[in-house]
Amino acid sequence: MKIVSAEFIKSATRPGNYPPNELPEIAFAGRSNVGKSSLINVLVNRKSLVRTSSTPGRTQLINFFNINGEFSLVDLPGYGFAKVPLAVKKSWGPMIRNYLEIRESLRGVIFIFDIRRVPREEDLRMLDWLEEFAVPTIPVITKIDKIKKSQLEKQIKPIVAETGLPRDAFTLFSATTREGKDEIWERIEAALDVNKPEGVTNQ
Repeated sequence: MKIVSAEFIKSATRPGNYPPNELPEIAFAGRSNVGKSSLINVLVNRKSLVRTSSTPGRTQLINFFNINGEFSLVDLPGYGFAKVPLAVKKSWGPMIRNYLEIRESLRGVIFIFDIRRVPREEDLRMLDWLEEFAVPTIPVITKIDKIKKSQLEKQIKPIVAETGLPRDAFTLFSATTREGKDEIWERIEAALDVNKPEGVTNQ
């Protein structure tokens, strides 16, 4: 994927504030501090399209970005960080669920897991929502540079076991080495079907 332009569109908390359903969308979901912002920045070759922070829980809105004028990337709020105010934590679930349920332009979700963390209740709830609303899911395991290569499969095994997803469904990614970037783009392009000839519709 050649990135010609990547621009912030707007932030929203509820459907009435979403941008129009004009472009197909790929959303990114995962726990706070899972490397979501870094992944998006690497994919679009920008250092700071999406703000990264050492403080988990910074993303408290749904953020929309226009890519090449062809599709949008959507940064969903990170969840699961204990030190965020209770009122904010309570708003995340409905905010994310509403988006997944009603967004007609949504083509898939990049669901991100940290190689060093076993999925927890919030992650499994997200998987349930994705299944409930039949949203195509692209699971990605990030921060693989933090683990010795000899230990990768050992760390991946509990993620596979907890999620119930097949091992080959996961793409491994490092924001430091950029390993996995091309594979993720291939899967995004397949979900978007951006190269589909005009006049061709899905059956």
